[in-house]
Amino acid sequence: MRRARSAVAGAITALLAVPLVVTPASAQPEPPAPVFVDGQAQPVFSPTDVVRESLWVNAPVDSDSDGKDDLVHVEIVRPRATEQGLKVPVVYQASPYYAGGNDIDNHNVDVELHVPDNRPGPKAAATGLSGPNPAITWRYEQYFTARGFAVVYAESLGSGLSTGCPTSGGRNETIGARSVIDWLNGRATAQDVAGTRVTAGWTTGKVGMMGVSYNGTLPNAVATTGVQGLETIVPIAAISSWYDYYRADGAVVAPGTFQGEDLDVLAKYVHTRADRTACAKVLDELTAEQDRVTGDYSNFWDERNYLNDVRKVRASVLAVHGLNDWNVKMTHVAQWYEALKKQGVEHKIWLHQSGHADPYSLRRDPWLVTLNQWFSHYLYGIDNGAQNGPKLTIQREDKTWVEEAEWPAPSASLATLYPGAGGAESGALTIWRPDRRVVESLTDDATKLASTLANASSSPNRLVYLSRPSSTPLRFSGKGEVYLRLSFTRPAANVTALLVDRGPDGKSTVVTRGWTDPQNRKNISRTDAIQPGKAYDLRVDLVPDDYVLQAGHQFGLVVLSSDNEYTLRPAPGAGFSVDLKGSNLTLPIVGGLDALKAAVG
Repeated sequence: MRRARSAVAGAITALLAVPLVVTPASAQPEPPAPVFVDGQAQPVFSPTDVVRESLWVNAPVDSDSDGKDDLVHVEIVRPRATEQGLKVPVVYQASPYYAGGNDIDNHNVDVELHVPDNRPGPKAAATGLSGPNPAITWRYEQYFTARGFAVVYAESLGSGLSTGCPTSGGRNETIGARSVIDWLNGRATAQDVAGTRVTAGWTTGKVGMMGVSYNGTLPNAVATTGVQGLETIVPIAAISSWYDYYRADGAVVAPGTFQGEDLDVLAKYVHTRADRTACAKVLDELTAEQDRVTGDYSNFWDERNYLNDVRKVRASVLAVHGLNDWNVKMTHVAQWYEALKKQGVEHKIWLHQSGHADPYSLRRDPWLVTLNQWFSHYLYGIDNGAQNGPKLTIQREDKTWVEEAEWPAPSASLATLYPGAGGAESGALTIWRPDRRVVESLTDDATKLASTLANASSSPNRLVYLSRPSSTPLRFSGKGEVYLRLSFTRPAANVTALLVDRGPDGKSTVVTRGWTDPQNRKNISRTDAIQPGKAYDLRVDLVPDDYVLQAGHQFGLVVLSSDNEYTLRPAPGAGFSVDLKGSNLTLPIVGGLDALKAAVG
C-alpha cells in the first residue's frame, strides 16, 4: 500500500474544517427524490449543490491516555435536499491518509536471521519513504451525491484533526471508525468546532463502507464488530490479517516494493495529529511487540486478525482485488472471502489483472453499474437482484472479463507434480512420483533477484523443475502448496518457492510465490531450533491466484532461500538440501488430476 501523495492530501484538505453552509429553506426549490432506473440510482441531484459539515465524534476509547475519549474528525458531504427533509444513506470512507504522512525510515533488511538464544535486535536504516497506498482520489464523491447518497470521511485516530494514537490495525482504530456509524445512528455524540452538539437527522442510518488498501481494510475491521447500520462493505485491495501483510509463516516478509517497512513504520507515517508527544510510548511499544526478530505470531498480531471475528459480520461484502497485487497479496482476499462464505454472508468478488488498484480505472462503466446496483440494493432497498447471479467477475490474461458461479472455481481440485533430478540447471516436473531418492542442494545468495535466478540457465543458488509444455490451456484457481523435505547447513534460513510460467521463448515469469521460516515448522507462534544436517518436512503456502497456463507453456517450480525483494537478506553462504522423493508441488487445477495428465502428463 504506497503512501499518500501530496496531491491526495491537498485534494482532501479542501474538505477539512469547512463550516456548515445552508441556504434558507424559503429559497430552495422543491427537492428532487431519488430515482432508480434498471435498479440503479440516477443523477438527479446537483453534485455541486451540497451541504458540507466538519465535526468530531466521540469514540469510546482513550488510546492516547489523556483521560478523555478519543475524537474522530469527520467531514460530511450531502445533497442540499437533506435540509428540506430528505433522508439519505451514507457511503463512508475512513482513512489515516487525509493529512498526508511523515518522512519515516524503513528497517534495515540486510541482517542475519534469528537463531534461538542469540537474538539480534531490529536496526533502523535510511532506506527511503514507503508504505501503504491509500489510492483515494474519491472520484466517487460527486457520483454518489448526485444519486442521493451522502459521502462521509473520517480521519483515523492519531491522524490529521483526530485525537488518539495510530496503531496500524489495532482495536482502538477499529473502535474509532465504528463510532462514526454509531453517531449516524444516534448511538454516539459529536460536536462541531464551537463545541455545539451535532446530530445526523438527515440520514436513514444505513451505511456502506468502501475504500482501497488501508481505506479498504478499515471496512473489514469495522464489519467484524457487527455494528448495526453497516449494511454493506466494498473492500478493495484490503488486508484481512496484518500478520499476513508483514509476515509469512514465521518469516519477516515485506509488502511488495516496500522492503523494510513494518507495522511501526506505517503507524509513524500516519501519525499526523498536531500534538504527537502523547503517542510516543504507544509507537515504541509497536516496534517492540511486532517482533522482527523471530517473526512469530502473537497476541499482538492476533488483535489485528479480522478472521477471528468474521462470525460477527452481518454486512454484505463485495470484495475486489488484483490478481497481480504484491502489496496487499491475494492471500488476504482469498482467506477473507472463504471465511465469509462459510459464515453465510452475502458476497461477491471482482478479480482483475492489475496490481494494487481500484477497478474504476480498469473497467469504469461496468464497475460503476455493479457498484451502483450494490449500494442501491443494500442502502436503498431496491429489489434489483444485485445479490443474485454469478458471484465471480474475473478478468482473464487477455483482459477479457467473464462471470462465473463462484471463486475459487468449483471444478478445481488438487493435483500434484513431482520434481526430478537436475534442478541446478533444469530438472523435470512430472505427474509421476520418483521411485528413487535424489538429493539436490543450493546455496543462499540474497543479493540476487528471484526472477533472475528463475531465468538463469544454471545456478548454485536455486533449483528449477519444469513440466512438459502444456498441450492445452491449463487453469489453476485457488491456493497451491509446495512440500519440501529439507536439511540445512546452518541453524537459520529463509525458504522461498516460486511457481513460474516458462514460455516457448525460454523466459520464466513468476506467477506466484511463498515463503516460510523453518523454525516455525510446527507452529507460527513458536520458534523451534533447526539442527543442521537433520531432515525436516516443510510446507510452503503459495499466494493464491487464478491463472491460465497457455498451450505450449510450462509450469515451473523454483526453490531458493532468501527472496531479495521480500525477505530479510542475510549474507550469502547458508544452504540447504532438497530430498526430491519427499517433495512436490500441489495446485488446484480446474478439472483436477485428469486435466493435468491430459495437458502435461
